[in-house]
Amino acid sequence: MHKPALPSTFDLPARDYVRVVMMETSHSGNIGAVARAMKNMGLGNLCLVNPRAFPDETSYARAAGASDVLDRARVVSSLDEAIEDCVLVMGTSARGRKVPWPVMSPTDAARQVGDYHGKGEVAVVFGRENNGLSNEELQRCHVHIHIPTNPDYSSLNVAMAVQVMCYEIRMEYLRGLENSDSNPQLKAINSPEDPGWDVPPATVSELEGFFSHLEDTLAGIDFHRRDNPRQLMTRLRRLYQRARPDQMEVNILRGILTAVQKSASDPSAGVSSKKQDQTDV
Repeated sequence: MHKPALPSTFDLPARDYVRVVMMETSHSGNIGAVARAMKNMGLGNLCLVNPRAFPDETSYARAAGASDVLDRARVVSSLDEAIEDCVLVMGTSARGRKVPWPVMSPTDAARQVGDYHGKGEVAVVFGRENNGLSNEELQRCHVHIHIPTNPDYSSLNVAMAVQVMCYEIRMEYLRGLENSDSNPQLKAINSPEDPGWDVPPATVSELEGFFSHLEDTLAGIDFHRRDNPRQLMTRLRRLYQRARPDQMEVNILRGILTAVQKSASDPSAGVSSKKQDQTDV
């Protein structure tokens, strides 16, 4: 039995007006993988042109909780039927054309998809696993999408190509939201100063306590000579201040220093034989 669908809001406005079209898919597992890629990015409108096998257990197994996308999928007999009610058709292609055609990167294509919100259906067409879209099929597309892969190994699995496009469509949507600059899905979390970090940043006082503790410990094990300090503590200060530790991290570091001091004062007692106080991390 296939896995039941996981809850989803399909939160993009593009969930319905963007139609992912797969041409004559040979391996039904790829259909399931595409459904998963679509649901990951909030899309849910899948159209299958003459799939070799669908529906089947393999496609649902590969969907991994995106079975609702497969349940909604429409199966048609031709590309004409798949795109007849669309106002924009974009086809993915890895090959150059003798006759130049409008070509976009996935990012630019996603931007154009966003421009069509409220104007009608947009189809993004993906080719067969072995040979992509035919020249005739590509000529039915207003625009070609080229994913700039490694030219020495340019072949993408169809589900990977769908994931790239669905990701770009989602990112375009998130960037277009009101107050997108504060959207937590777009903001990086790099340090305790960033929203979403679990522990507040260490204060200046806490860091100074750590530096004093560090200097005492290094002096106690004869690694640091106070009468000839050179630049050791300056460089260590620069290192730890560059790391921007949070309060828990400073507590952990000071716990390590305390253990080193205890071990240095009683070399005959191994740390492993002592009952150590541990900070809940």
